[in-house]
Amino acid sequence: MSNFDIIKIRKDFPILSKKMADGKPLVYFDNGASTQKPNAVIDAISHYYRAEYSNIHRGVHQLSTFATQKHEDARKTITEYLNAASSNEIILTKGTTEAINLVAQTWGRQNLSAGDEILISNLEHHANIVPWQMIAEEKGAILKVAPIDDNCDIIIEEYEKLLSDKTAIVSIGYVSNALGTVNPVKQIVELAHRNGALVLIDGAQAMPHYKVDVRDLDCDFFAFSGHKTFGPTGIGVLYGKEALLNEMPPYQGGGDMISTVTFEKSTYKKSPERFEAGTPHISGAIGLAEALNYLGSIGHSSIVEYEDKLIDYAYEKMMAIEGVVIYGHPKKRAGAISFLFEGVHSHDIASVLDMDAIAVRSGHHCTQPLMNTLGVSSTARASFAFYNTFEEVDFFIKSLEKAKTLLM
Repeated sequence: MSNFDIIKIRKDFPILSKKMADGKPLVYFDNGASTQKPNAVIDAISHYYRAEYSNIHRGVHQLSTFATQKHEDARKTITEYLNAASSNEIILTKGTTEAINLVAQTWGRQNLSAGDEILISNLEHHANIVPWQMIAEEKGAILKVAPIDDNCDIIIEEYEKLLSDKTAIVSIGYVSNALGTVNPVKQIVELAHRNGALVLIDGAQAMPHYKVDVRDLDCDFFAFSGHKTFGPTGIGVLYGKEALLNEMPPYQGGGDMISTVTFEKSTYKKSPERFEAGTPHISGAIGLAEALNYLGSIGHSSIVEYEDKLIDYAYEKMMAIEGVVIYGHPKKRAGAISFLFEGVHSHDIASVLDMDAIAVRSGHHCTQPLMNTLGVSSTARASFAFYNTFEEVDFFIKSLEKAKTLLM
């Protein structure tokens, strides 16, 4: 962690110096919802609109050619970052949600039949539940759910028992957005493949914390969002193995995804173009690539080492406060800690913390089935990034103790 300079890093993120009401400095612990953006990303997007803007792919003039190159260079950066085999395996989407829907509505519609099984877990975000429910209802497939133990880890033995020759696809989150549970995704992939099932990994909460190698994971699909990875909103990625993608039908029709169009019939390009109808989010792709370059410049091992210490520190401090209930005590945690005061609503906790300019999330975190399993309607969630500090955690703990006095 020799190159990890928290003071320099925080200066890279202009919003972190913001003063909120009463002049209190912002403490941003809502990174699981969306991460803040470094100057490098902000400047890259601004520069594109100020000096390089043009639509892409169809123009022969210089500006269009240059913008096209920038967009495709961004795709190449994402390809290399994920260690994908080819840029043809990188589809640019609006985010993780669209990426999962794309697989469900294309691969799922083409390949699922009545009685086939889709396997998810009890930890999933709604974006990795609802698309599978929709296609299962349409095709007569069955949605199965791998259970979790009392610590909120997936019970691997039960997951393995649910796999069978009827399992068509497994779709699992790498990291729980609500609890921070880090799932053993490589083992999950191996067991699924042994049973002939494909695997989609929802990587939305993993990408801000870990360096992901899709070939090492050997997953068939991997989805993530730019805005959770220190990049822009409205951009995301679906990685898919090229042979699979080229067998899947288009998701949407329109410009730039076609080879030929007549009134009688249209033919389609191969991946990735066949899944990217219309003008893409050009600035989003450029900004996302810059965000990934920025993460690489800090060093992924340094980020993991620092964040592990930070979240362990926060967890221990929170556990020491009488009356605080923490939900989930997994073997490995990244990003998030969910908690409540006994008998106090999560919104009330978040509102009191906000009086000290501490931003946390409250609610069901788009994981209502998980909340039902935990026996609560909602939790407060503190979620961390590598630009957060131990001093911020100390301030958060003091504010939490004050909130306890007010609310309990």
